[in-house]
Amino acid sequence: MAKQAQEGRPMHVYTLVVELGRKPGDGLPEGATGAGLVCYAAGKTEAEAVRETVTILKQADMAPLDVTGYGSLRDREAEGQVIEAEERALMQRAHDENAVIIAQMQPYFDTPDDASGNGRGGDEGDDLGDRRRDR
Repeated sequence: MAKQAQEGRPMHVYTLVVELGRKPGDGLPEGATGAGLVCYAAGKTEAEAVRETVTILKQADMAPLDVTGYGSLRDREAEGQVIEAEERALMQRAHDENAVIIAQMQPYFDTPDDASGNGRGGDEGDDLGDRRRDR
């Protein structure tokens, strides 16, 4: 994305949730069935941010299965979401470095105490709101 991304349309940072499967050498904990990542990715468009994120994760020997976009900082603020200072700082870093920042990783495990059957070890979901755009 480097210099070319700085020309033309302005860069934005998009909040993405990436679902990972397993792949040898992916660095996920032993016994995990996959993981969920919260990422902040710079791009001119959300589609560009998704493509760059998937490319980087594949280069890191991870297996991205699905990406859900929650929009840019401006989109999220327009929806009335409260963006904490720590999250803003990570988004600013992604913007300044024209990068993908992995802000959170939640490994998924198939456990008997997971009554939902989703393999997420009792994951109660996220707090990014109900707006989801699958890519």
